[in-house]
Amino acid sequence: MLLLLSLLTALALVGVDASPTIKLGNTTLVGLDITLLGVDFFGGIPFAEPPLGHLRLQPPVLKPLPDQGTLDASSYGPACLQTDLPLDTMSEDCLTINIYRPTGTPADAKLPVATLPRYGGGFTEGLSMIYNGSGIVAQSAARGTPVVYVNFNYRLGPLGFPQGQEADNKGALNLALKDQLAALKWVQLNIGTFGGDKDKVTVFGESAGAIMSSILFLNSPIETLARAAIFESGSQATSGLFTPERRESDWETFVGGVASCASVATSGSTFACLREANTTEIFAGLSTAMVDATEEFPWDPVIDGPGGLIPDLPSVLFSRGHFSRLPFIAGTNLDEGTDFISPAINSSDEILALIIAMNTPSVSSATLESSTEKLLQLYPDIPELGSPFNTGNETFGLSSQYKRAAAIGCDLDFASQRRLWIETAANAGVPTWGYLFTQPQPNSPPAEGVFHGSEVPFVYGAPSDNSTSALTISRLMTDYWVSFATSLTPNDGLGIPRPEWTQFAPKNKAVIQLNGANLTMIPDDFRAEQIAFINSNPVIWRH
Repeated sequence: MLLLLSLLTALALVGVDASPTIKLGNTTLVGLDITLLGVDFFGGIPFAEPPLGHLRLQPPVLKPLPDQGTLDASSYGPACLQTDLPLDTMSEDCLTINIYRPTGTPADAKLPVATLPRYGGGFTEGLSMIYNGSGIVAQSAARGTPVVYVNFNYRLGPLGFPQGQEADNKGALNLALKDQLAALKWVQLNIGTFGGDKDKVTVFGESAGAIMSSILFLNSPIETLARAAIFESGSQATSGLFTPERRESDWETFVGGVASCASVATSGSTFACLREANTTEIFAGLSTAMVDATEEFPWDPVIDGPGGLIPDLPSVLFSRGHFSRLPFIAGTNLDEGTDFISPAINSSDEILALIIAMNTPSVSSATLESSTEKLLQLYPDIPELGSPFNTGNETFGLSSQYKRAAAIGCDLDFASQRRLWIETAANAGVPTWGYLFTQPQPNSPPAEGVFHGSEVPFVYGAPSDNSTSALTISRLMTDYWVSFATSLTPNDGLGIPRPEWTQFAPKNKAVIQLNGANLTMIPDDFRAEQIAFINSNPVIWRH
């Protein structure tokens, strides 16, 4: 997926003509004119002060308007620290924003704004440059509903999501979520200069990005910063929500890998030392922490208590009516679980142990174990019921337990939460639309099915294959997304003719099946008994 989007980036940046300029504060930004697509690009603009030294492990400090004469805004800023990129391509001074608009958009255009602040990557990897918005902006203009597209970086891993008691004591939790809020505040202050309308902002994200977007619907000022959202393959508790103390040992491992701070790793007083360390040392600690992590995703959002962004489990907040009423689209892919299950899994006991480990501590161990055993009963070891779904008795040379575990993972982490969230919102009168992405992925291993993240290239106009079906659904998805961002409904009737996407409602629980060969509304009742069981006591699963 990242390769496809990187290729799209490369293609979009050819055919560059005279550089567009914008005056922001006392600084002239010099961007790129992407003549091939009719798009202006301004990138690498800092929206927060560099989170270094005394600002490391602190909430972001919004950066004033630049005051430096001329700023080269013709390329992206560096990625935030992560382990899958060379160190010389990254920086801790990474909190930058990128803006795409139709070429020559005047400052008074007041175009709707689509923001993707929240890339996926499990909270440990990702960067804004792989989500090039040129194709979306070009198609929005061609259909007569031009938008300004914005994306930006946020801190990752232990710098974005510190864990442990010390971070809790110092109020240094969920810093990456606060990066998002700072960037959205920057948009409110400055997007008008680029021709955008600060009152017409739609946020969207995928995977970790969708998780973070949806978390902002719990207890943040999101209603002052946006008017709608799109969640792709992620809900508030998809990663499982715990208090920060659960991952104390992961924090100690991270600090232990920072050479100058290793001696204080278990002291409970590490922040002062970490703020003195250099970036190379921090990167070494991050690398150590990723190798020696106690779980696959140790740097997740955490419950930060009363007054925090995540004051309690989402299901508890839902039951109290404590959530934003902004309209949204939410959906999942057919086989969300396949990316997260080891192909080597081959027994019920392994699945049982995996689920218990992922959800400990939650309720009593006896309740968790009995609930997990009930879950295994509802997902029997029958290949034709497993994921990838709709593949019959095929097991792809793997144990049948792989398909069983992937089906459980899909529903436990993705489908059940999307259903609970959209039903809760619809019951409260919130305009919502749901989808199930089922477009085949012929260029990927068959055992992955319609895997997690496979829809993203389609939204950006770079489908994973060139079949008529794939090209069609890609154009249609972009139209649906742009329509929602510009008119708060996916059904504005503009662009390519397409079926009406019916609003999800208590008396019409239906989602659209996004498939180029069969684009249609379907009842939202797949695996009804299994998902109803999961949602009958969501606290067990940390939802």
